[in-house]
Amino acid sequence: MIKRLFTFAILFSLAGPFYSSSVQATNLKPVEGIVAAPALVLKDLQDKTHDLKDYKGQVVLVQFWATYCGPCRKEMPSMNKMMKKMGDVPFKILAVDMGETKEEVTQFVNEVKPEFTILMDEEGNSIADWRVFAAPSNFIIDPEGNIRYTLFGGVEWDSDELIEKIKAVAKK
Repeated sequence: MIKRLFTFAILFSLAGPFYSSSVQATNLKPVEGIVAAPALVLKDLQDKTHDLKDYKGQVVLVQFWATYCGPCRKEMPSMNKMMKKMGDVPFKILAVDMGETKEEVTQFVNEVKPEFTILMDEEGNSIADWRVFAAPSNFIIDPEGNIRYTLFGGVEWDSDELIEKIKAVAKK
């Protein structure tokens, strides 16, 4: 519990250049200018290493989340639906758990059944690089590896409006 409190103290103390000053959980916020996504190299629950660089040419939703985050739990089924609605768009979701154990995350995954890649950041090292200050924190990465949108808080990912915005990222 102390580790979680410490993690959230760090999260709330960080603010980044790619965050809009008015944060609304229901809208993707466009990132101004070209902002390259920070490095992200983590292992999944099967100990396979994933490097964000390997996803070039695809649109990627990078989400930072935690098992104790109510909105995270609620939105994951809509993320499963979103993947199906993306059709033939080259699209992936990398969901990064923040600072929890593999056992905690495995139990959560068995209950919620996400159909996308879950990455483990047990030490919370990527939080500072990505300037994450809330869970869930979401980043839409374009095929060139740049952050195009951010979204902080839970949302229904399978809404037609969000799907169209994300599909448009693949076309640019």
